[in-house]
Amino acid sequence: MTKNRQLIIPAVILGIVLIVIAIIYWVSTANGLPSFFPGHQAGSSTHHVKHGIAAFLLGIACFVFAWFQSGPTRSTAGTAAK
Repeated sequence: MTKNRQLIIPAVILGIVLIVIAIIYWVSTANGLPSFFPGHQAGSSTHHVKHGIAAFLLGIACFVFAWFQSGPTRSTAGTAAK
């Protein structure tokens, strides 16, 4: 797997944004969500827990991706045998 260290910072920022979105889904009712959020319904008092879980899991996945990208590079099989 090739590592691209330029993707670490955007992945962490995207992870933070997605976790903030998850928190917004969990604490706001469908009526209180911003109008550009999926699940916004005028006059509704339900919470979109599944949307929050999905955003949270995607945020964690971004953090895991950044973690794997920040690890040490692996040596090739020819140099490890020396």
